[in-house]
Amino acid sequence: MKMYRQIIRDLSQVYPDGEAQALARWLFEECFGLNQTDILLDKDNDLSADDIVKLQEFVRRLLCHEPIQYILGHTTFCGHRFITAPGALIPRPETEQLVRHILEHPMTAGFSGSLLDIGTGTGCIALSLALALPKVSVTAWDVSPAALDVAQRNADMYPEAKVVIEKADVLSPPADERLWDIIVSNPPYVRQCEAADMEHNVLDYEPHLALFVSDTDPLLFYRAIAEYASAHLRNGGQLWFEINQYLGMETAHLIEEYGFTDVSIINDSYGNPRFLSSIKTALSL
Repeated sequence: MKMYRQIIRDLSQVYPDGEAQALARWLFEECFGLNQTDILLDKDNDLSADDIVKLQEFVRRLLCHEPIQYILGHTTFCGHRFITAPGALIPRPETEQLVRHILEHPMTAGFSGSLLDIGTGTGCIALSLALALPKVSVTAWDVSPAALDVAQRNADMYPEAKVVIEKADVLSPPADERLWDIIVSNPPYVRQCEAADMEHNVLDYEPHLALFVSDTDPLLFYRAIAEYASAHLRNGGQLWFEINQYLGMETAHLIEEYGFTDVSIINDSYGNPRFLSSIKTALSL
């Protein structure tokens, strides 16, 4: 365990002990296929010279707070592997919960309609839903060329998923007449005033385009999506969001103003208001 312990000591310079240990386990398992049993058997001491150089470079990047998902080039989301790169937001466990809530909703059982994911990033929401709902036709939008490239690479890994990746800006949406049965979005919702409380690995590396909104109009994207959905979501269709935990009631009131009903705020596993669901009615604007 000599090499493994050394890596933990190195990482403990900038990470809490528990996080340093978790990062070390992640590196050894993902890079070299060594699990905890292998490490207890001292197999970490059998790394080649090239492996040690690779490991040291990864540790150097971690010490600069670069996210391990970018270093490895992939992560796991809803049980599937997704390519990750700096141009797209790293998929998060909270967003996995959003996918699960959609799949567990009574109206989703046996669903075979159309679904739009707005601001798809890596494509993790769109692809996870498409893989779980094989009869659904999924379209994924993003405005960022870098994110679209990552999303398309992920879509190419799962050809069985019916997902079409499109460049589109919901602030200036396509002028077409398409209708959707479900619209879901995890749009930018972090206010600039909240940036000071964020970790370096997020603030310094992840795309600000996918993270931040102005303090003066923090619900910009929710308003634009609600306006689009009011015209392009079929009656009885579902509108789902991941939301800023500090703006839950404001977001709910906004969605209600556009005529959506059954507006519900759902807590994440930490007890924070994190998701919003609603239904399009015939009275929507």
